[in-house]
Amino acid sequence: MLRHEFHPGKLVAGLVLLTVATVYAGDAGGAWDAPWFVALPLVMAGLFLAGVAAAIHGIRPRGGRPGERPRDTSAAPDRP
Repeated sequence: MLRHEFHPGKLVAGLVLLTVATVYAGDAGGAWDAPWFVALPLVMAGLFLAGVAAAIHGIRPRGGRPGERPRDTSAAPDRP
């Protein structure tokens, strides 16, 4: 199986949009009554949380990818 980078912002945004879809599916099915304006605050809050999750995940120690050790450039020979 191919591995890929983890993108928590996309995960949070997807879960929030699935929640909004579930709310309106329940409304359409008659399980409960959801006003039309409920979606806007839910989506906006979800996008904000997705941005925060992406920003927190994007803060990495010097050296690049997680789990990768930083390269030691102090012992590198000088090239002319």
